Parts: sequence; structure tokens; C-alpha cells
Amino acid sequence: MSGNYIPVYLAGDLVFRPEALSLFARLKLICAEYGLEGVAPFDGQAEARLLPPGRETILAFVRADRDLMDHCTAGLFCIDPFRRSPEMDPGTAVEIGYMMGLGKPMEAYTVDGRLYSEKVETYWRDAWNEDLRKRQESDAPSSGCMEDPDGMLVHSEGLLQNGMVEGFVGMTGGSVSINQDFFQAFRKAAERLAARLHAQT
Repeated sequence: MSGNYIPVYLAGDLVFRPEALSLFARLKLICAEYGLEGVAPFDGQAEARLLPPGRETILAFVRADRDLMDHCTAGLFCIDPFRRSPEMDPGTAVEIGYMMGLGKPMEAYTVDGRLYSEKVETYWRDAWNEDLRKRQESDAPSSGCMEDPDGMLVHSEGLLQNGMVEGFVGMTGGSVSINQDFFQAFRKAAERLAARLHAQT
């Protein structure tokens, strides 16, 4: 794609989903509607995908994805819970930090509008049939008032994901778009990002 289309990195646990290629193809079409060129991680992995599974192949993927982020103007990040846990894909969280370090605009999106603390609470009840409890005395600064049965703080109260994730997106001027329909959530985020980027040109 050429012309005035602005390259944006498309990230999330999408790369692990069985319909990943068709999913990215549809997201790229939505991006094009807003003058954006969607760039999927797979777009930089042609050579690495020919290698056998293993450590060196994974590291080749990592380098390819970093190079794509270096060349993209901005990023759109899916922060859906990953592998039935309350947490998002950790690799995507790293990418958000990397893009923040590059000073590039970001937007995030999710189909799960529950607060992070609610996700943690549901996880513990469903997986272990245990409840959260009020935070016990601690000498550490607190970003939450509840803890899980292991005594770990349920942090980032009032946010949808870890505060570093949502905070970094916000520091670049972005926010988290929410819709139970995956493509509508993405579309909202893409529209917001496009408006911001085109306003700068």
C-alpha cells in the first residue's frame, strides 16, 4: 500500500489465534478505510517462518517485529485477556512499552470491559473456587485494596489492565476502546488513531 496511508503496527494475541491470517487481513481493510496501512507481525516474518520451531526461530520473530515497530508511525494494540487468565498477552505488553519508548502514538482495544480487579476475582473463583480478600498490612505502597489468596496485591484499580499498559497508551494520547464485538472495538480504536495522526499531517 502506498500514497498517503500511514503505517501502523497491529499487535495482540491475534498472532496465536487459529484464524490469524484472515483476521489480520480484515483488520487491514478496516485500517485502509481510515487512511492507515495496517502492518501485521507476520509481514516481517517471511524468512523466519521458514525456520523450524525453536529458540532461534522465536528470536528471529522478535527481531522482525521490532524492526516493524521501528518503521511504523503508530500502533493499535489488542489487550484482551489471554489464555483464560485476567492478564493480557505479555509480548504485546512489551511491545506497548517499546512503542512508548519510541514516542509513537498508540490506541488499544478490547472486547472485555471489566475492570482488572473484576477479571482477577472471576479468575480465582472459576479456576480455584477462592475469593479475594482485603489487603493485609504491607510496607509497600499500594495501588489496590484487595489481594488474592496467595497474598499478591490486586493492583491497578479502576483500570482494564495493568497500569503500565493502560498508562503508557494514555501517555501517548490514546485510550482503550471497548466493544463486545471484536471488529467494532478495533474499528473504534483505528478511527481514533487515524484522527490523531491525520491531524498532525
